[in-house]
Amino acid sequence: MLDPSSSEDSGGEIDEDTEVPKDSPKKLLTSSGQGGKHKRPPADQPQAESPSAGDEQKNEKERLQKEEAERKSKLQIYVFVLRCIAYPFNAKQPTDMARRQQKLNKQQLQVVKDHFLAFLNGETQIVADEAFCNAVRSYYEGFLNSERVSRMVQSGGCSACDFRDVFKKNIERRVRSLPEIDGLSKETVLSSWIAKYDAIYRGDEDLRRQPQRMHLSAVSELILSKEQLYEMFQLILGIKKFEHQLLYNACQLDNVDEQAAQIRRELDGRQQLAERVAKERKYPKFVSKDMEAMYIEELRSSVNLLMANLESLPVAKGGPDFKQKLKRSTMNNSFLDMGEETEFLSKSDVVLSFTLEIVIVEVQGLKSVAPNRIVYCTMEVEGGEKLQTDQAEASRPQWGTQGDFMTTHPLPMIKVKLFTESTGVLALEDKELGRVILNPTTNGPKQAELHKMVVSKNSQDSELKIKLAVRMDKPPNMKHSGYLYALGQRVWKRWKRRYLVLVQVSQYTFAMCSYRERKSEPHELMQLEGYTVDYSDPQPGLQGGRVFFSAVKEGDLVVFASDDEQDRMLWVQAIYRATGQSYKPVPPTQIQRQNCRGGNPQPDTPISLLSLDRSQRQGVEDLISAVPCRFDHAALFPMLQKQTLQHRMNDSFSCLGWFSPGQVFVLDEYCARYGVRGCHRHLSYLRDLMEYSENNTLVDPTLLHYSYAFCASHIHGNRPDGIGTVTEEEREQFEDIRSRLLSLLDNQIIHFRYCFPFGRPDGALKATLSLLERVLMKDITTPIPPEEMKKMVKKCLEKAALINYSQLTQYAQIEADAQAAPEKRLEDMMRLGELCIEVLQQNDEHHSEAFSWWPEMMAEHAETFLSLYTVDMDGALQVQPVDSWDSFPLFQLLNNFLRCDPHLCNGMFHKHLQDLFIPLVVRYIDLMESSIAQSIHRGFQQETWQSVNNGSATSEDLFWKLDALQMFVLDLHWPEPEFAKHLEQRLKLMASDMMEACVKRTKAAFDSKMQKASKATDFRVSLSVCTMFNMLMDAKKQCAKLCVLDSGQEIDKQWQQYHSKIDVLIDDAFKDMISSMVTKFAGVLDGVLSKLSRYDEGTFFSSILSFTVKAAAKYVDVPKPGMDLADTYITFVRQNQDILRDRVNEEMYIEKLFDQWYTSSMKGVCAWLTDRLDLQLHMYQLKTLIKIVKKTYRDFRLQGVLDGTLNNKSYETVYNRLTVEEATMAVKAGGGLQGITMRDSDEEDG
Repeated sequence: MLDPSSSEDSGGEIDEDTEVPKDSPKKLLTSSGQGGKHKRPPADQPQAESPSAGDEQKNEKERLQKEEAERKSKLQIYVFVLRCIAYPFNAKQPTDMARRQQKLNKQQLQVVKDHFLAFLNGETQIVADEAFCNAVRSYYEGFLNSERVSRMVQSGGCSACDFRDVFKKNIERRVRSLPEIDGLSKETVLSSWIAKYDAIYRGDEDLRRQPQRMHLSAVSELILSKEQLYEMFQLILGIKKFEHQLLYNACQLDNVDEQAAQIRRELDGRQQLAERVAKERKYPKFVSKDMEAMYIEELRSSVNLLMANLESLPVAKGGPDFKQKLKRSTMNNSFLDMGEETEFLSKSDVVLSFTLEIVIVEVQGLKSVAPNRIVYCTMEVEGGEKLQTDQAEASRPQWGTQGDFMTTHPLPMIKVKLFTESTGVLALEDKELGRVILNPTTNGPKQAELHKMVVSKNSQDSELKIKLAVRMDKPPNMKHSGYLYALGQRVWKRWKRRYLVLVQVSQYTFAMCSYRERKSEPHELMQLEGYTVDYSDPQPGLQGGRVFFSAVKEGDLVVFASDDEQDRMLWVQAIYRATGQSYKPVPPTQIQRQNCRGGNPQPDTPISLLSLDRSQRQGVEDLISAVPCRFDHAALFPMLQKQTLQHRMNDSFSCLGWFSPGQVFVLDEYCARYGVRGCHRHLSYLRDLMEYSENNTLVDPTLLHYSYAFCASHIHGNRPDGIGTVTEEEREQFEDIRSRLLSLLDNQIIHFRYCFPFGRPDGALKATLSLLERVLMKDITTPIPPEEMKKMVKKCLEKAALINYSQLTQYAQIEADAQAAPEKRLEDMMRLGELCIEVLQQNDEHHSEAFSWWPEMMAEHAETFLSLYTVDMDGALQVQPVDSWDSFPLFQLLNNFLRCDPHLCNGMFHKHLQDLFIPLVVRYIDLMESSIAQSIHRGFQQETWQSVNNGSATSEDLFWKLDALQMFVLDLHWPEPEFAKHLEQRLKLMASDMMEACVKRTKAAFDSKMQKASKATDFRVSLSVCTMFNMLMDAKKQCAKLCVLDSGQEIDKQWQQYHSKIDVLIDDAFKDMISSMVTKFAGVLDGVLSKLSRYDEGTFFSSILSFTVKAAAKYVDVPKPGMDLADTYITFVRQNQDILRDRVNEEMYIEKLFDQWYTSSMKGVCAWLTDRLDLQLHMYQLKTLIKIVKKTYRDFRLQGVLDGTLNNKSYETVYNRLTVEEATMAVKAGGGLQGITMRDSDEEDG
């Protein structure tokens, strides 16, 4: 991450004195340049050319020269980058950066669309319910097929994670709206849906199939090795592989000492540059004259800081590792001011530690010992412990035993002895057969060699030899060692051969030390600081040594000599790295010629350079020998950073402008090592990022914010680390970038739906608003007034509303055509309204959080957006016919959305919508009221009283119309409470009036039917009468639904009285109809009883009838008198009971009717018997009444009449009278009533 603290703004290069040298490096190889592609004109081409041809050649030549200069610059930059990667000491690869996701391309987007379309078409094996399918369909149509998603994919800022997040947000809203299910939590549903989404997204891909080798761009998010970083920057800068190999070998990147020495030379050059600038007073143009002295202090402190960082590195083999945590030193800036003070080393400061490995293989030439005797060896380093090998027979003295020792002596003494076990009884020690003493060095041979052992004078083993290997490892701080002749003025004042060691005490301190045998401290030492080493000619008068070199310092000269040319070159190169001198020693000419003719080349010289010709080799030498402080890194670094960003934006990750960890590491190291000013770095970065953003590429605004905040704090002098120098150029660039950034942010907020589609990248719009607030600040500390920020955002959102609506109408392909048919225009408005609602819902879902500081701003944006829709909507509604109600779905669509939005409910557009539709609603209700009243009048005139559902055709039509009208008005969900209450009350009153008219017309029809009905036992309740009953019952039920106000409203007394009147009317109608029916049934019973009256005792008709029956009974079987009459009446009762039970729907009213019918029947019989209290009943009267009473009692009990009603007083009176009469008749007649009795019996026929 480009954190402001990651790039120290500590000094920079000077424009006047650090221009790129004229002798810039030449091409590595001619064939690798662009010049080889230019074809010469043919020989037969005429020399005279037209001006246009000459201009073309001139332009082509200029283009080639420009490309060649750019290529040279990239090669030089690559050299600097190589050194940063090879030996970093300021930066490390960050491990806390957000992991970037793989970006999607157009082909992958199409594949994803195909996967989801296959699921919707049922072509997959994924099982899903309807709710999930609806969610996927909405996601497919609203998101995947969106043009904004295609743009987002094209801009390279879209990943599979973005697709998944959008789907998850959509289903979270859907699942929250679902009802709760017992035993199934909504979290379980969400996780199940997400798992199914992942299965659909993957399709039939095999997750186990992985590429054999990950491409470099696929691992760029990881911590990279040096080799991977080399490969990455070859791609970034367009460097070929063989060019990298040449430069790698020429720079000796695998030599840690050479890289550390290169850093010390660079820092020394920067230090000298700072002193020269202070002396010559060649400063850049600063915003204040007082910053000149501060600038010099910045240059010095930056160098001192780098020196401290380098000094803090441990002197270890292999150089610093990438995993090592390198911390910046907290030492004072004056630390290690090498030009003012020098620390002198003591002998105790130089500490060397060696590891010795001694491997004893075998002994040869052992003759003095019997073959079966036991022999063994001991080994020791003087001053250390003694080790012993295993025992072996003298016939085969072989071991292969290794002993490990530690010593601090550069010239240790090793003693190895051969022993045999003593056989004497009094012998105290084993017998020594021979010994050998060795003085190994780190440069000695590593393989096993034979050494002659020293034996006693009289020993037979004169040719005794031992084969062993001694390996002495070189410690990391020992850079070179060997025997040299030396002569100096302060040390080594005698010319003689000494064992010298080049020791690195710290990163900046080296010493040449001479050692004697078995000594851990140096005998003499020379601190190399300030010395310059070079090859020299042989010195006359000095005996010993064949080739010479010298180290020179003011007041001192040390001459060295070696017996081998190769050894001399190795010593000079090692001392050259240690001194940090700018001058590079060059071997004598004759040695170079000898090497070119076939002599042995220097081991440290790369072999590949020898195959180059002179000009090519010179080009490589120029590149690697270029002094970094002489280059204008303020011009080179932006080129490197731009190329790196271009590579990053084109890789396979959705980076949004963020560098990878490896890229951040190299850029940080480059800036710190070569003094690139932090402000200049971030200004260049901002400029590059804005170019991408202006070309519709997604760039993370948080990244822009970081860089802008760093630059603003630097320019305004409010940096966390204190005030720094600010150049005029930096301030001008900052103001230019600030104006460009303001314009860019303004454009992004205006096009927020298209710059940040569906809220992607996550939080980007909110970060953009935060960045806008920072950019609007006049300085770093004074915040912008909230009203000014609000005013600017409001202006942007107003423009955004116009753009969004224009894009929407263009997408819907709707054009304002006054000649179009009204139905077509209304259809277009419906479709456009749906799209407008979808846009506002998406804004609320994906973008409202970003504007959470000003929630009213999004409401105003929505009102502005809807006001544009108002113009088209008003035009479409004005051309609709007067009595056309097709526009109500449009109102419902818009109102259902607006009333649920707390910011838009009863807003400007919502009120305008209500004002448009109030007249339509009132007129519609008026017409419906008139239509329903007319349908009632016509319906009852033509009513056939056929049963239809719960009533007649007229009643069903009436109740359906009233219910449909009320549901229509209810579905309008009128937002204004007063008018909504008025509409409801009016519809309830209308329903009450219509219900009253229906009940009255039904009651009149019932009365008419009952008057025309027969009074004999052949009377049956007609189906039309049952239909009337059912209709009144249905009216009572519908009344509770259609005529009662919502329980949430306050009901005034007048309304309550009006509604109670309707209930009373229906109840009274029921009572009258039941009473009329019971009266009709009672009349039939009265007719039966009147027929029985003819048998009354004492009447003339009774005497004649009795005589006739008795006379006839002598000759024929006369039927039982009165049984036909009883059976007829019982059949009448039963059939009417069945009709009422089957045809009337309401059980409660049937029970009331049966109760009253039974009570009336018993009262009628009781009254008839009471009138004949003094008379004895005729046998036939008694038999008929007994059958009628018993059957009536049983039938009504079967119909559910309760015992309390059945056994009423009238029944008991009748029962007692008929029982007495039956007993009397049994005594008088003798034969009884022929099986008819009041006693309960199952033998009676039905």
